[in-house]
Amino acid sequence: AFGMADIAAKRPARVDTVYAIASISKWLTSVTLLKLIEQGRVALDTPIATLLPDFRADTGARVKLVHLLSNTSGIPNGFIAAAKLDPSLLATDLGTAESVRRFCLGDLAFEPGSKFDYAMTNWFILLAIVERLTGMPFQQAMRTNTLDPLGLSHTRTDGAGAASSYRSVEPPVLWPDPRTPVMTAGGGYFSNAADLVRAAHGVFDRGFLKPESIAALRTIHVPEQDYSLGGRVRTMTIAGKPVQAAWQTGRTAGFRSVLGHRYDDRSTVVILNNTGLSQKLLDEFADQLFGAEPRSA
Repeated sequence: AFGMADIAAKRPARVDTVYAIASISKWLTSVTLLKLIEQGRVALDTPIATLLPDFRADTGARVKLVHLLSNTSGIPNGFIAAAKLDPSLLATDLGTAESVRRFCLGDLAFEPGSKFDYAMTNWFILLAIVERLTGMPFQQAMRTNTLDPLGLSHTRTDGAGAASSYRSVEPPVLWPDPRTPVMTAGGGYFSNAADLVRAAHGVFDRGFLKPESIAALRTIHVPEQDYSLGGRVRTMTIAGKPVQAAWQTGRTAGFRSVLGHRYDDRSTVVILNNTGLSQKLLDEFADQLFGAEPRSA
């Protein structure tokens, strides 16, 4: 661990410091949906209209669960457009149903499955689906189905005791990061290095998911993005050979994160940052830790 978790409080970063993990939350949400699939409650090819009866019928019949998880649904990103006009929405809890109604019911931007769009609204709908399938608030469903069974005691949404987020260190300038609860599935969790290592090993190596669920996580749906379900599958060159790894990254305000897990030797790299370092720099650092050859330009 290097640097400071909180400059004003003179609190150093430690190996157990908690950071916002942003889009790594998508991977955890995907794992929870796969657990619900294993329980027979839903399938990847289920149209969302059958899961959310109040959803717009025409688009809901065309968009399937797999499209949401792979960010290929075509659902327009109405929330980001609205938040640019009214930034207070980022800190306003409208509730799940109202958020879906207000931001997710526009005309499809493209045919589901045909393009990639990293739209937060996909994850609003997935949050609503998890709540509908489990009858629980999303955070409770995540805790019950995934976080507690994996032993992720430091992975939570409140951010209590977490590192602060900075635009700059000299001079120290804080970087606020308001996030309404409906953003939780797509980017609302905090965690630390030990929990993320435990999550990677639990999911990929220790039988938490069935083989068919692991295969789903390793299936790439958007080749130009290396994107599977809630994260990516990287192919590195190590000792002259191609090596695949699960590759999750996150970015929000000054927080940056990388979770890489090699499928072959089960080694894991976690990098967490709170000073806005470039994602490319962190990815390249992770590559070096894995012993991978430099990426092509």
